Amino acid sequence: KKLEKNGHEVKVADARGIERLAGKTIVGTVVHTEEVGQQIDVLIISIPLHAIPTIKPILENVGDDVIVVDTSNYYPFRDQQIEAIDQGMVESVWVTEQLGRPVIKAFSNLLAYTLENKGTPAGTTGRIAMAVAGDDEAQKQIIMNVVNDCGFDAVDAGTIAGSWHMQPGTPAYCTELTKEQLTAALQKAVK
Repeated sequence: KKLEKNGHEVKVADARGIERLAGKTIVGTVVHTEEVGQQIDVLIISIPLHAIPTIKPILENVGDDVIVVDTSNYYPFRDQQIEAIDQGMVESVWVTEQLGRPVIKAFSNLLAYTLENKGTPAGTTGRIAMAVAGDDEAQKQIIMNVVNDCGFDAVDAGTIAGSWHMQPGTPAYCTELTKEQLTAALQKAVK
């Protein structure tokens, strides 16, 4: 909703099939998964972590210049056990390996309620911040601008290998912190 409100063209697909979206109120254009990667600049993936490997064929049809955003968080009770992550691999490093391409980690440290119902114009006192991590500085900056469009300050959380600083169980996860507070929370994280 916020992306479209701010002038972004939005496509919505369901990896399980377009029929899953029937009868739902959707902002944007509903498309088949085969069409989701056509004529886009950014692909935001919001599916349970264990389902990530199933969408690799979809990404094979997405241009190399498209920024892929990983919003996932690992919950073994929901996602099934993923041994590599249980052994200490960073969630988004695992996602990168599964997809065979780099990702930017964003939209993952705030609750869905916060993402939908909060957010304020840039410069607002007490504005909530969101962490963004990635290895490509230009792509990361683009996503940080998208975060701003959605009503949140963006905090550079470093590389994908360091994105564990915003994973579940850290001080930065599922909080409504200002930019300064989120920066401090990311620094306090213990792996």
